[in-house]
Amino acid sequence: MLKKLGNKKGFTLIELLIVVAIIGILAAIAIPQFASYRQKAYNSAAQSDLKNIKTNLESYFADNQKYPW
Repeated sequence: MLKKLGNKKGFTLIELLIVVAIIGILAAIAIPQFASYRQKAYNSAAQSDLKNIKTNLESYFADNQKYPW
């Protein structure tokens, strides 16, 4: 009625610690890259907004022969 303990399958503590360490190293590499991509996305969005404002101002000028200020 007692099962043999030597026949158990699973991971050892050392194997789990190695996996956690590898994941930590990968995260340490990926987080700065993610921050860089996010900053580039914000800059692209700002440039796009400025182009849209320019287009709208030029459209207003074409219709009214003056700028709105």
